[in-house]
Parts: sequence; C-alpha cells; structure tokens
Amino acid sequence: MSEPAPTPSTLSPEVAQAARDLSTRDGEPAFPEQDQQPPGLTAPMEPVPDHGERSYVGHGRLEGLTALITGGDSGIGRAVAIAYAREGADVAISYLPEEQEDAEQTRHWIEEAGRRALLLPGDIRDEQLARSLVTRTVEELGGLDILVNNAAFQWGRAEPAGLDGIESARLHRTLTTNLEALFWITQEAARHLGEGASVINCSSIQSYDPSVPLMDYAATKAAINNVTVNLASDLGPRGIRVNAVAPGPIWTPLNVATRVSEDYVEFGANTPLGRAGQPSEVAGAFVFLASPAEASYVSGTVLGVTGGRPVF
Repeated sequence: MSEPAPTPSTLSPEVAQAARDLSTRDGEPAFPEQDQQPPGLTAPMEPVPDHGERSYVGHGRLEGLTALITGGDSGIGRAVAIAYAREGADVAISYLPEEQEDAEQTRHWIEEAGRRALLLPGDIRDEQLARSLVTRTVEELGGLDILVNNAAFQWGRAEPAGLDGIESARLHRTLTTNLEALFWITQEAARHLGEGASVINCSSIQSYDPSVPLMDYAATKAAINNVTVNLASDLGPRGIRVNAVAPGPIWTPLNVATRVSEDYVEFGANTPLGRAGQPSEVAGAFVFLASPAEASYVSGTVLGVTGGRPVF
C-alpha cells in the first residue's frame, strides 16, 4: 500500500526527521567533521542526504514528458530526478564518470517509479560532450520537454580565501562548468523544445548574498539569473518558459567535497529557519516550474528555496 501524501499543513514523518537531522542542537553543530575530494559521493556523508526516496509522492503533473538533468546523480539533481519520475517523466541524467556509483542509485529510483532512465557520463566542460547530452536524450528517450541546468562546481578551500586564492585553473573550471556549458546545452535543447516546454536553471543564494571564499562561484550564479531573464525573453515567443531556482544551504556532496569543515559544521545556521535544507525540500520548486499546467504563465523568475534568506 502506498503511503498517503503529506497534507499542506503537515510534513511527512520522513521529511520531518530529515529536517531535524540538519538542525543545530543547543548551539552545537548539526554536522560532524568529514572530508571528501571532489566531486564527492552520497554514501559516505553523515547524515546521508534525503532526496525524497521514501517521502516524495507524485501526482502525474509531468506525465509523458521527458527531462534532461545535468548533475543528476546526487544532491539536488537526484532529488529532482526522483520527483520528476514520480510525476510521470522519463529522465536522463548527466554526471562525471567518478560519480557512477551515485548515478546508478538515481537510475534505480527512476526505474522504481516505472519510468525510463538514461545515464550520460562525461565532463560538460567538453563542448562536444555537453551538446551531445541533448542529442542522445532525444534519440534514446524520444524527445525533450524539460531541461534542468543543475551541474555546478565551486571551491571554497583556497588559501588565501578570496581574490588571491583564485587560480586560473580553478576560475576556468568554475566558469566553464557553471556558465559556458549552460549555454551550449541550452542552445542544443532549444532546437528540440516545443510550446509548453521548460528550461530551469539552478541559481543560488550566493547570487544575492555572496561569500568571499566562493567569489567566482557566486559570480556565475548571478550571471545565471541574468541569463534566465534573457532566455525567457528570447524563447518566450515560442511558448518555452525559462526560470531558475535559487537554493540556500542544501546538504549535498558538493559542500563536503569543496569546503573546509568550518564552513559546513554549522551549515545553514545563518538562515531564519536555523538549519540547512535537504535536497528533497528543493525538488518541489523544480516540479512546479516544470509543470505545464501549474506554471503555464511563470517565466523569467527566480524562485528562492533558502530557509528564509532573501532572494530580492
């Protein structure tokens, strides 16, 4: 028997517990010190993030559609993939080859929902590879209705933290992964998207309230807000909606693998809700923006999921 959907006034037990797991307790950090190397994996994390595996209940809002999610193996990308599959969409995910273990887990949850999964390993800093993600999705899944530009890179371990710590290799990796690849993939996708289709970019609270150690990352996220508005104007006449989601502090492998422990042991404590968010708590925003019925007149906006930190 399937579990009942949570009502608007209550959280499911799983989500409520996941939220408690990320709350600071009596002034003590929510997270134990832990370390990984980029890109980071889900299984070693403590606590393991919640992607909605046990809690997300679909309602057919994306029935029959096809989605491509970059960085769909873990974190926010996995949560969105699970939600989209349970809403009725077939899902292609791109990811780095080192993330195959996580990608296989995401495939399991997509297929467990009765939808088709397409795994697309590779580094989107390679323009030809990035563009091929769209081609393969269309060829193997039969079309494309939703593009989620979610993949990103950040580095918060530089010494010194700030301008002098931004080496050329780091800057190139951040700009290419977060911004150039978004252009390449969206250009290819636009050739296949029809009326009612949707592009959703992943922005960040960093675009509104940047921190010095993530100066280059924050700059790319601010640029993504600008690109989102321009794409909405450019593609709107074709009936294609373009929006962005700006997450706040969300508990994902990227943060453990790219930040010093001092940055994440109290991760999320500076939000009005006093905690970090789970990936599952961001997925609903991506579902809403992708829904041809519920968000049919929503385009050119940035939707914040930040625990109360402002995105305006």
